[in-house]
Amino acid sequence: MFLGLDLGTGSIKVLLLDEEGRVRGEASRAYPVRSLYPGWAESDPQDWWKAAGEAVRKAVPDPARVQAIGLSGQMHGVVLCLEDGTLLRPAILWADGRSEAELELYRRLPAEFRRRLANPPAVGMAGPSLLWLRSHEPEAYYRARWTLQPKDWLRLRLTGEAKTEPSDASATLMYDFEADSWFHALLEELSLRQDWLAPIVPSASVAGHLTEEAAAHLGLPAGIPVAAGAADTAAALLGSGLAPGEVQLTVGSGAQIAVVLEEARIDPTLRTHLYRAAQPGRWYAMAAMQNAGVALEWVLSVLGLDWASAYAEARRVPPGCEGLTFLPYLTGERTPHLDPQARGVWAGLGLGHTRSHLVRSALEGLAFALREGWEALGHAIPPAGALRIAGGGTLEPFWRQMLSDVLGRPLWASSVAAASARGAALVAAMAVGIHPAWPTEPLAPVAEPQPSQYEAAYTRFRDLYQRIKGWE
Repeated sequence: MFLGLDLGTGSIKVLLLDEEGRVRGEASRAYPVRSLYPGWAESDPQDWWKAAGEAVRKAVPDPARVQAIGLSGQMHGVVLCLEDGTLLRPAILWADGRSEAELELYRRLPAEFRRRLANPPAVGMAGPSLLWLRSHEPEAYYRARWTLQPKDWLRLRLTGEAKTEPSDASATLMYDFEADSWFHALLEELSLRQDWLAPIVPSASVAGHLTEEAAAHLGLPAGIPVAAGAADTAAALLGSGLAPGEVQLTVGSGAQIAVVLEEARIDPTLRTHLYRAAQPGRWYAMAAMQNAGVALEWVLSVLGLDWASAYAEARRVPPGCEGLTFLPYLTGERTPHLDPQARGVWAGLGLGHTRSHLVRSALEGLAFALREGWEALGHAIPPAGALRIAGGGTLEPFWRQMLSDVLGRPLWASSVAAASARGAALVAAMAVGIHPAWPTEPLAPVAEPQPSQYEAAYTRFRDLYQRIKGWE
């Protein structure tokens, strides 16, 4: 059997799958994200370690049958540690916004460097976060033996070996897509250390074996092979069975639109992201929107509504919300604006507007933000075809229909649960030479686009952002 560990932002999910891809055990454990100052997001990796031990012990009924372990995890973060994984400070997470000033150093890079990065500079990514640490915490910066991605630190604790793999390395803003390796010339240009970067090995390779200490912590036999694994999105695409050219929208706290590619297609505008996939010779292009469930949860809390009541309220209002427009950028925005200072707005309020208008305008605002991300990804998305949807934020039929109408695409729902953990388990199997023909979950059509009644409202939405951009 194959064990997949998915190290998420707020919890770890563990999935045990047999050779036929059937779930034989699962568990999860939560841990806190801390914000010492506004805009910061940190975690104590020791919380990850404790949660991993508890979840694995609960998920695995027969430890002797575990053949290999695979990891997936949240992307972009920074863990500074010594040779053996001893921590020097809390982990800086992808949601951290402290490195905005450091982005200017990336913007000043030669055009050829920016092209080879294949990604826009964004706060929360490892490169800018390391520049911030060099300026503000030099003692930890220069003392560290390794700077690791979250799941790579966890693997170091499991195996005693520090390694990374392409899907996470390519999302650090320190990766050269032309050379398919660490971007040494860029690191020299930015005066960033190179000696603390872990070697890059294939995702589906054995990156070490479970140590006696780690085995005792997890309740497993020592010596089990541990695969390099993959970043959470890459693992989820693998676990969901996405083929090249297929597109998936995942909606949770944020939202991502990803398309699997058989060649590296760099966005000429550098507004979207390009990362290595978990499989060799594949990539995926992605639009990343920061404000999905997090913005809607805020709206519901302010209005005193639960989700069922909110959808009932929204149904009472016609498309376009009779002139009311909502920008959902409560935490800034990545795709397509790359604007960490963007903020949320309700505009066009009149005496005739009600709570129902506020709710529906929030849903429409998110749908419009997703359409902007979709359009920004146009260089990589096929001109026709259905869109797969996944995640907890895609379950409501009313919301699905709105998305289909706004995006102009049929929607098909994926029923794969814990896709990242499933992908991690699949990588574990591949690492030990087993390529199971696990059945992919059937897709179900859930919405067909109707003649759009949203074009005027979408135009108004786009115009509103341009009018208030930079306003303080």
